[in-house]
Amino acid sequence: MSETGIQFKVDMTQVPDVTHFFDEQSNTFSYVVKDPLSSACAIVDSVLDIDYPAGRLSYKGADEIIAFIRKNDLKVEWIIETHVHADHLSAAPYIKEQVGGLIGIGEHINVVQDTFGKVFNEGTEFQRDGSQFDRLFSDGDSYQIGSLIGHAMHTPGHTPACMTHVIGNSAFVGDTIFMPDSGSARADFPGGDARILFRSIHRLLSLPEDVVLYMCHDYAPNGRELRHVSTIGEQRRENVHVADAITEEQYVKMREARDATLAMPKLIIPSIQVNMKAGHLPEPESNGQRYLKVPINGL
Repeated sequence: MSETGIQFKVDMTQVPDVTHFFDEQSNTFSYVVKDPLSSACAIVDSVLDIDYPAGRLSYKGADEIIAFIRKNDLKVEWIIETHVHADHLSAAPYIKEQVGGLIGIGEHINVVQDTFGKVFNEGTEFQRDGSQFDRLFSDGDSYQIGSLIGHAMHTPGHTPACMTHVIGNSAFVGDTIFMPDSGSARADFPGGDARILFRSIHRLLSLPEDVVLYMCHDYAPNGRELRHVSTIGEQRRENVHVADAITEEQYVKMREARDATLAMPKLIIPSIQVNMKAGHLPEPESNGQRYLKVPINGL
């Protein structure tokens, strides 16, 4: 990957209709992104709920999105994953079965699959080429949501496969950046890199100041209300980790020191196993039961 990446022109005249859904367990925002001129839409970063200690799945959050799609007679063209999430399971296959759509992720999913395929000892039957997904986006790729044009921007650092999706005047950033008072995501997962993340964030922040940013997470620091929307201009002025006045060296020092103090996400074990397979659950074993692995001292 080049440090600057492929450039594309942002069409600020295209303004998608965006509806957000919030999963309280993982502090995750999912989005339905609709073309204002048609019924076409995309779903970004869906969530499958899990009671991990009980080993029970719930489709409540996904069903809310599906109900919204059906109520508004929308046509799902894309089910987009900004990256392989480590804090929640994807509901992409379930949603696709119910309302259609193509599941897409960044092409560097193969790096994530190779890394965690070894961690979870997946064996040769696990394909590490991203073939579980319908579309692998490369940096600079364009795609349609009705009349809307989406662009894939490779923004690695949190994970190798992270993609920001710029759709009209809006960007769906995944874990590339958080609200200004929360800064940025960790960069210490396998394949993560604080320096690369800083450069990815600054590539994102080179977009026009009025581009609207839709967060994947918000943790409401200091008791403020949840927020899911920011702008490029706000981030450049106010982000506590990557505002314009902060240098790359300052950021890397801060990020690496901070990451060393963080515990692993509570749902990382089930999330990675499922999400690197496009949200598909493990195949049932001889007793008809599905199982997830817990590697001992493996992460």
